[in-house]
Amino acid sequence: MPRSQPDILQGTLDLLIMRTLLSGPRHGWDISRRIQQVSDDVLIVQQGSLYPSLHRLERKGLISASWGASENNRRAKFYELTKLGKRQLRDETKSWQVLSAAVGRVLENA
Repeated sequence: MPRSQPDILQGTLDLLIMRTLLSGPRHGWDISRRIQQVSDDVLIVQQGSLYPSLHRLERKGLISASWGASENNRRAKFYELTKLGKRQLRDETKSWQVLSAAVGRVLENA
């Protein structure tokens, strides 16, 4: 039976992007590929969702962007987590863990 692609809520995608950037700068396609890889192909981030999220995070000062060369030597915009972004990631990760545990309890015990 084929797996359906779950919708990723906007705030959740922002959290996934920031977590992916914690290891260092990445360009958009690489961010999307890494999320898909780490999630064992469950989370597939489409460009139509990825780039608006990247631009929103950049406007909020949570990530910064600069131009560079990708692994295939093409010009690409690389995104990097800012200090403010690292603090936001820490706070949002804690909130996500509390929410996730609460949902898990309801699913197990309701």
